Parts: sequence; C-alpha cells; structure tokens
Amino acid sequence: MSPLPLTPSQTVGPYLSIGLRWEDGPYVVAPGTPGAVWLRGRVLDGNGDVVPDALVETWQADPAGRFDHPDDPRGASGSGFCGFGRSETLDGEYAVLTVKPGQVPDAAGGLQAPHVDVSVFARGLLDRLVTRLYFADEPEANARDQVLAGLPDDAARNTLLAQPCGDGYRLDIVLQGSDESVFFAL
Repeated sequence: MSPLPLTPSQTVGPYLSIGLRWEDGPYVVAPGTPGAVWLRGRVLDGNGDVVPDALVETWQADPAGRFDHPDDPRGASGSGFCGFGRSETLDGEYAVLTVKPGQVPDAAGGLQAPHVDVSVFARGLLDRLVTRLYFADEPEANARDQVLAGLPDDAARNTLLAQPCGDGYRLDIVLQGSDESVFFAL
C-alpha cells in the first residue's frame, strides 16, 4: 500500500501573498530618501533551500526611535513615518528599503538597540514567525539590549545580527535546523 498524500486541509500556501498586498510593498521610504538602506536576505528552510513563496513583513521606529502610533507610550510622534514594509521572496530574497531606526525605550527605563521587528509567513506555517533584525555595526547598543542579552549564547544572538553590505544590511532568516533564527513566542 502506498502512503497517502497530504490533503489541502493539511497544508498552507503556497500562495501566501494573496490578500496580503501592501500598497507600498517593500518601500518603507521612497527611493532616494537620505539615509535609506536596503534590508536584504533569504528565507531558508530546514534543508538550507530558499523558500521562494514566503512573505517578510517589517515594522520599526523612525530614526529618532519614535512610532507615529497612539500606542507609543510617549504618544504618536506625528512624523508620518509608518515604518511598515512587506516583501515577497519570489526571486529568492526579501528586500525592504527603509532607514535605520533609532533606539526605543525598554521596560526597565533603558534603551533597546536599534532593531526592526520581522514577521515571516511561509507555506507550512499555521502562524507567522516573529523575530528581530539588529544591526551588527551597533556593538555598544547591542551589548546593552535586554532581548539580545537574554539569549543563551553568541550563536543565537548572531542569528539576529544583520551584517553591513554594499547598499544596506543582509540577514538570512532560517526557519529550522542548527542555524535556525531565534523566533519569539507571542
């Protein structure tokens, strides 16, 4: 007897981007914005293969570390900076054009290192995965960040550190395996 195949009710996707269109797509800021950088990387599965139908969503503070949202404990900044981007991985990579965020207050009265919140939607995932992208060229701020300090070792921290590259920063997101990115339980 041959094994039974999976039924559609047991799978997710592969058309995850349907219904998740974002008008500005990967442009958190317009091309040509002073200080604009690309955040790029691949979404990899447990075999190290590129996931070509994933969706990467980013959200971040503005360069001053403020959110233009009423839920910011300091009140909405009024800057008009939405801080939101969404990129498919059809060509094997995600790419979001943005500006580097500033530091955001943490719950203990300190400051979090500059970071971008990242959600990953991909086939086989019933819920999005949530992680952060930190900047490797911010060693002092990263050393004081409570989230990074709470990770078990440098290997785990390194899964969140985007490395500088020619036009911005690169960070691959690994969904499973020994190099799996750190994801947050929400």
